[in-house]
Amino acid sequence: MALPKIKPYTYVDREHSNRVSWPVDPSRAVLLVHDMQVHFVQAFEGANLGEGNDNPDAQINIAIRNLRRLIDAAHAAGIPVYYTAQPPRQNPEDRRLLIDFWGDGLQNDESARILDELAPTDRDTVLTKWRYSAFVRSPFEDLLKESGRDQLIIGGVYAHIGCLTTALEAFMRDIQPFMVADALADFSEEEHRIACEYASGRCARVLNTADVLADLHAAEGAEKAETAEKAETAEEARA
Repeated sequence: MALPKIKPYTYVDREHSNRVSWPVDPSRAVLLVHDMQVHFVQAFEGANLGEGNDNPDAQINIAIRNLRRLIDAAHAAGIPVYYTAQPPRQNPEDRRLLIDFWGDGLQNDESARILDELAPTDRDTVLTKWRYSAFVRSPFEDLLKESGRDQLIIGGVYAHIGCLTTALEAFMRDIQPFMVADALADFSEEEHRIACEYASGRCARVLNTADVLADLHAAEGAEKAETAEKAETAEEARA
């Protein structure tokens, strides 16, 4: 019932068969850093947990580096950053069916800690995670509605479980999901690939970190051009 020990793999970059071409809009998007807690990350052999034995080519470490880039870009663009984190020592009445699949879960505060490399700041929001989906028993949807946000950028672990389930539920709530393939990690390359293929064909746009950054850069350029055009129009009106 415990998590498996995950062998290192690298997700092979590929063209995803996206059915949608939604651009990431910084005025509509939020970033979700999904379950990047010690408990889940330490299942990966060679994960960067500050012990000096990490494998830089392992997908989990690639995901950590790309999540750091996404967090920094989100902060710079004014995009809200959310985290999910399961609590330790869950009451069986709260955990329920998860016990049958995964046992008792996180047992101490250290295992519940979000990785230092990705730690939330005072401006970020940490959601308590109770089920695969970030929306279950959570104010997440209400927070998105209150802030006028209807795009969800997802990175973290595990691609085929919580990340995919959250993307599916976002889609069913009319929130556009984006699965960032190179900012995800999973039990295996195959399960990672299956999650991305399913999402791209059924509920989300699957893209890479570079694509997200390119969309943000394009939006920034468009905003600057619009501002310049308005300034020029105002100047002409004064002339």
